[in-house]
Amino acid sequence: MNQSSSAENNAPLIDISPPITPDLAVFPGDTPPTREVLLDMAKGDNLTLSTLRTTVHLGSHADGINHYAVDGASIDEMPLERYIGPCTLVRVSGTRGRRVANADLPIDRRLRRLLIATGTQPDKRVFNPDFSGLEPTLIHRLADLGVRTIGIDTPSVDMADSKDLPAHGACLERGIAIIEGLVLDEIPEGEYELIAQPLKLVGFDASPVRAVLRPVPVVED
Repeated sequence: MNQSSSAENNAPLIDISPPITPDLAVFPGDTPPTREVLLDMAKGDNLTLSTLRTTVHLGSHADGINHYAVDGASIDEMPLERYIGPCTLVRVSGTRGRRVANADLPIDRRLRRLLIATGTQPDKRVFNPDFSGLEPTLIHRLADLGVRTIGIDTPSVDMADSKDLPAHGACLERGIAIIEGLVLDEIPEGEYELIAQPLKLVGFDASPVRAVLRPVPVVED
């Protein structure tokens, strides 16, 4: 059995981004999304024009390195190939208030991009501060297996109350790109093509992404 090339893949896309509405939860103290309508065709204007105000760490988003490292690369400087290409989605038995550890994720094959479904922040409209983060030792092992991008279904790879951000630090040390806030609850484990490009926001510390997966078909030899 062989996997066909992405150029031949007509499988439907699977959206793994939450809807961006005023109800979308953000970290306490951060800026929730709001829309200011400047012109409105429903009120007789010749077009509709609106302004978005929000944190860049909104919903499904990619972190720039300058989010957690002084003089680190901003999101526009991150290599786009980190966010596009083959990926593997795995599901762990996440425990609220605890980091995902090596024993929770017994992967031993080489990977490039890994999405981790913890199931510990199921409602993106509610900020529950006891979501799961990742153990730094797990990140180092994944890096040894070739992982260069980690995506997670929680607002952060660290715990909500973490100040020293050890998981971010491990990603920095090993050169791993971070995608947070994905919607993975109903997505089966398996192999996919990830498409989650950040916007070219010069100097910014993150960017919202419209993250989608394309199933990788298996064809007979």
